[in-house]
Amino acid sequence: MEKPLDPNLVEQVKKLQQKYAVMGQDLSSYLDGLLHADYLTYWDYIHLDTLLSLQNPKTQFPDEKVFIVYHQITELYFNLILWELEQISEKQPLDQAFFVARLDRVIRYFQLLESSFTVMVDGMEREQFLKFRMSLLPSSGFQSAQYRLIEMCATDMINLVNPQEREALREYSDFDLQVEKLYWRSGATELASGKKTLTLQQFEEKYLEIFKSTGMKYRDRNLSRLYEQHFKDSPEVVSRLREFDQLANVLWPLAHLKSAGRYLQRDPEDIKATGGTNWQKYLPPRFQKIMFFPALWTDQEKADWGKAGVLKNL
Repeated sequence: MEKPLDPNLVEQVKKLQQKYAVMGQDLSSYLDGLLHADYLTYWDYIHLDTLLSLQNPKTQFPDEKVFIVYHQITELYFNLILWELEQISEKQPLDQAFFVARLDRVIRYFQLLESSFTVMVDGMEREQFLKFRMSLLPSSGFQSAQYRLIEMCATDMINLVNPQEREALREYSDFDLQVEKLYWRSGATELASGKKTLTLQQFEEKYLEIFKSTGMKYRDRNLSRLYEQHFKDSPEVVSRLREFDQLANVLWPLAHLKSAGRYLQRDPEDIKATGGTNWQKYLPPRFQKIMFFPALWTDQEKADWGKAGVLKNL
């Protein structure tokens, strides 16, 4: 005697039938497909074979693979951060619980990024790096577009302008002019002539229009604006935003600086970065003073920007 169907299973089939009927689809056809489909495997689900085929060193130095994998992992974390920021910006209505929960995720990703730099600082032989890096010209970690997009999703464009020109441009709403004066653009100029490096030229050619469209898209829905609109002065939100600001603009750049110093600092003259970027002036937070949420910091904290990160590293 056949065992009767589980009533819960019958109910689920009915719900599926209703779901596909709304779309004008026949459930039985989908069930036929399910009967013939193979079981899903872990390696197929995450495309493991493809993932492991994406490391293609340009030299025979073993540590170049460490360098490639580390940067790929970094970009995946950036992608997760952007995914969370996009969810925040599109949530309707946006409530504090959701805002804080997604911010906590972003903070967690940046904490992992900050601590992961030991893979670079302690995980490669200096002599190997100084040799294989010459095969990477003119590419540079400077060309990480996702990191620039994170900045634009977090704050107003004026807060990303060169500190020397920020106040002068604050009164103007000329978006294109603000983009022209973004702080990182001056970080990829030739040390001697001040001209744009090939690294910067390539980067702008590929991504500048994307940056402009993203900046416009998030002009009224970046984290700073959403805080002002919905959660102003909420202690819970303020604490998260301050932590995010410190991680993204102090602790992460200092971890990067420590890595650069480990491999590129040399007496009597520092070694140039692969893209010709002026890393000594570009990476230290005390020079750029980039803050996503300047209203959340006191004048003294702004003056000491970067100091907390230095003390932590010491």
